[in-house]
Amino acid sequence: MRLLLGTRARLDGRRPTTAFELPSHHLLTHAVVVGMTGSGKTGLVTVLVEEALRAGIPSIVFDIKGDLPNLALAFPDFEADSHRPWIEPAPNDDDGIADDPLVSAAITQRRDGLAQHAIGAPELADYAARTFVRVITPGSEAGEPLHLLSALERRSVRWDHDLDGARANLSAAVSLVLQLIGRTGDPGRSREHAFLSVLAEARLIRGQHAPLEALLPDLLEPPLDHVGALAIDDFLSLRARKELAADLNTLLTSPRFLAWRRGPSLDVDAWMRPVDGRTPTTVISVAHLDDEERTLVLGVILEEVLTWVRSLPGTSRLKGLVVFDELYGFLPPHPASPPTKRPLVALMKQARAYGIGCVLATQNPMDLDYRALSNAGTWCIGRLQTDADRARVLEGLGEDKKKSRLGALVKGLGSRWFVVRDAKTSELSMLRPRWAMSYLKGPLTPIEIRKLREEREAAPSA
Repeated sequence: MRLLLGTRARLDGRRPTTAFELPSHHLLTHAVVVGMTGSGKTGLVTVLVEEALRAGIPSIVFDIKGDLPNLALAFPDFEADSHRPWIEPAPNDDDGIADDPLVSAAITQRRDGLAQHAIGAPELADYAARTFVRVITPGSEAGEPLHLLSALERRSVRWDHDLDGARANLSAAVSLVLQLIGRTGDPGRSREHAFLSVLAEARLIRGQHAPLEALLPDLLEPPLDHVGALAIDDFLSLRARKELAADLNTLLTSPRFLAWRRGPSLDVDAWMRPVDGRTPTTVISVAHLDDEERTLVLGVILEEVLTWVRSLPGTSRLKGLVVFDELYGFLPPHPASPPTKRPLVALMKQARAYGIGCVLATQNPMDLDYRALSNAGTWCIGRLQTDADRARVLEGLGEDKKKSRLGALVKGLGSRWFVVRDAKTSELSMLRPRWAMSYLKGPLTPIEIRKLREEREAAPSA
């Protein structure tokens, strides 16, 4: 399978002449997209996801800025009625609804752009009919809800056949709970983490659920005598357990916390299965969360993704994508180690053996662990403003700064142009991404995401 990403140009900047097609199996060695704001980076990521969907390859997309829910705006035609609600009206428009000339101009521009790659109304209709996009908003009811603590509070069959995976996911959920009450969630240093994990695992091993309401009595009167080699009171005193129980009880009474515990369980396998025969993409949108919440939430979900990947049979075919748009702060250099770093590094090292490719994008290359990204075989490099950013990318690629052509090429790039280095072919080429089949409105607000969800829920079943 070949993915139509756009048009290919000569390195000397002459007019594009051929289609840029990337064999899908090249993404098994992962891809990195870098470029400053306005370089077209998110547009290229969108096109990559669309092409995977057209090839029947499902994906999980982590959205930090609110742009990638645009994947749900896959209109099956060029009709004005479908576009109008999503086109920004003129600044002085009295009714707040885009007028006909503005709508017509936007549709014409979109039709002409897609036509350059032989994409018309039939192709749009086929794409819309064969794909399924869900938008999940953890901690918010704008998109689909998600029970983030399901690995702790709802027993899964994983406890019967994958004890290591079940424990990893439980550990991530316990870390989230402790961070939410202002305590350290580091499994290697926190006695509270160890104790809660032991109590929860005892219930889960017995075939029970372990909701926080049930763990509070266990904290005060533990159903065991020792934790490791120490007696209960020597490991965590009664006073400390009472303080922990009080903090957890306060958390339970918080209306904000209820949002973390609503909805279906965290189930990556279900996200990646076809929906009524349609290839799915699951967008995890966390633009509504603050920085600390994003890191905690994504750490929990990425641990679940990693556990799911390790449960797959080995293959040399691309069977799924994990896409992360804007890595800044989530994969930093040593010694920083946020909850997202461990599963991301493991995915970069191991996922290819299971048929899962990773696509990682950022506009801040200075704050990345390039030892992890050095596993990537395909690099798409957009315009980078500073010498330091360009030097950092060359370092990650193992290029000699004085001899490499990349630095000079990247420095002169215009908007929506990328230099592509593909390790499979050992060549450099220029890429101008095609128009996205999805309507790229810009970052969607929670109200707009809710509108999308309600429209889909109201639509008749296929």
